[in-house]
Amino acid sequence: MKEKLLAGILLILGLVVSAPVAAQVIDDSTRVLYSPKTTLQLYERDVLQGRYIEQRVDTSINNMYNERYWFHDTTFFQHLGNVGTAAQPLLFRMQRNIGVRYGKNAFDRYAYDAENINYFDTRSPYSHLYYVQGQRGETLFEGTYARNITPRLNAGIAYQILTANKQLGPSNDGLIDNQAVKAFTHYRSKNKRYDLFANFTHLNQEQIEQGGIRPGPEDTQDSLFRYELETVYLNQAASQEMRNKVHALQILKLAGENLKVYHTLDWQKQSNEYQDSQFPTGDELNIFYKNYLFDSTRTKDETSYRELQNAVGFTGNTDISFYQAYIKHRNARINYSVLQALTIGEDSVINQTRTEESNFNQILVGGQLRLNYGKKALILVDGEFQLTRDYRVLAQGKLGPFTLSQEHVQRSPSLVEQRMLSNHFEWRNDFTTEVTDQSRFGFESKLGERQFLRLGAHYTNIKRHIFFNEEALPQQLSGNQRLYGAELTHHIRFGGLHFENFVAYTNTDKAETIRIPEWLVDSKLYFQGFIFKKALLGQIGAEMYLPTGYKADAYMPVTQQFYLQNGFQVKTYPVVDVFIAADIRSLNVFLKMSNVGDELFAPGYFVTPYYTGMRRSFVFGLKWMFFD
Repeated sequence: MKEKLLAGILLILGLVVSAPVAAQVIDDSTRVLYSPKTTLQLYERDVLQGRYIEQRVDTSINNMYNERYWFHDTTFFQHLGNVGTAAQPLLFRMQRNIGVRYGKNAFDRYAYDAENINYFDTRSPYSHLYYVQGQRGETLFEGTYARNITPRLNAGIAYQILTANKQLGPSNDGLIDNQAVKAFTHYRSKNKRYDLFANFTHLNQEQIEQGGIRPGPEDTQDSLFRYELETVYLNQAASQEMRNKVHALQILKLAGENLKVYHTLDWQKQSNEYQDSQFPTGDELNIFYKNYLFDSTRTKDETSYRELQNAVGFTGNTDISFYQAYIKHRNARINYSVLQALTIGEDSVINQTRTEESNFNQILVGGQLRLNYGKKALILVDGEFQLTRDYRVLAQGKLGPFTLSQEHVQRSPSLVEQRMLSNHFEWRNDFTTEVTDQSRFGFESKLGERQFLRLGAHYTNIKRHIFFNEEALPQQLSGNQRLYGAELTHHIRFGGLHFENFVAYTNTDKAETIRIPEWLVDSKLYFQGFIFKKALLGQIGAEMYLPTGYKADAYMPVTQQFYLQNGFQVKTYPVVDVFIAADIRSLNVFLKMSNVGDELFAPGYFVTPYYTGMRRSFVFGLKWMFFD
């Protein structure tokens, strides 16, 4: 892993030093010519909706020390206790993807999102090095390089490495090895009638599967914090996920912003492999390997999903309206492969691979209509229909600071929920569609010059809910699952003193198969200000993350799915981080002591059944930006 990290750093440094060496270019009057003001970024969704908005590159130090902001999805997640591990959203998230889809999403937050790439428009080459190193082996590196080839053509590349060491068991070898790449380009014609956005994204995620701590007969939950002295369930198991995706969007103005035609092309491949060459023995068989269906000595399961999607549509906008209409064609294929041992005679054993394939072709149509009166009022209707089964519809209204929305989604089960071929699991289900209705209310406003407030409330009803039950098998309910909740975001400052809070309440009393902490609190108190004649902007403070105890989902490494369990209560535990961060011209840097209360409130804490959270750790990070 260290060799890969060094190779990535050397690659990006080579691109950086190929430009002029000086960190900033100045003219004879010592004015800076190239800076964040001359390095702008652009998102394709803004151009598609008629907003050619070029934003300054982000140089802020806010939240750079927060682990959630090291990844591409910054919401709250349940994971396996370390950076880069399999994860699922902690709070309820409305699922809006309809039609055929794979269903293995445990590593989504670590992958580049092809539809949310930030394209650049630079007057000079731009690059940055982002590096985080933790005391217990947590490592993140990202190098980015972008430049304008011509005033209308920009291209760039980014390389990411994410690694982590084992915290459980006698070995502290590598636990996670993540490598990701994105290459991107944007072209705009001279007459500004045509735009092309294109990118390629890649992810290679390797995770050593430990299965969590194996408790002894006399152990209690509070006695399972011996870390390196603990025994784990799996000793030779590993999973790997490989993703490749090509995404391209073309936009042509036929009548200015009033009428545009566009085409998107998306090709993707995701391959997952699980293997284990040392099976548990005795009672451990009942934990993960309840059956040996094809081979009683080792496991090697592979699944490969491919998808090609083309969409053609029309869109247009004015000062008070926006419309969009499109048609999509989606072709998908999934291949299953499992190693099978066959006995020939009494002593002869041969290995062969059992395979299976399924193909899908689907047509989807959709559109959106939005009417707005500046930022004061908005009416929006959005929908998509997969002929002839799945659909989603959203209606939303906004008046001043108030927002009200109603959404209805009917969608088929994922391919993983329908079919599994593995050495330890095999199922073939014929589930019907799941239907989700959600009502939301929101309020957002500044309260004077010093406060910001956002309130939200939601009620969700799920009919024919599909989930993974206590046997780690997919199951569909016949009744309804109902949950409701509210969120509060508040920020107040007194001079340089800032107090930020996020509080979420979720009631799942009538949703017994959906596990979410009843309360989630994330609070941050810090001081921010300039020193050294405004040459340095600094922050110093503390942040507390506190979900209340609940029966968190367990994790099944064979299928890469979180599943229902009722025997383990994840206890309430406040994780407190103390940090200091500084913005020194083009260099952002932070120092953090994470989980400073380790062993003060309790001997430790769990984030997933039998997966401990990180102990106290000193973490250092920097982001170094070059604008020439």
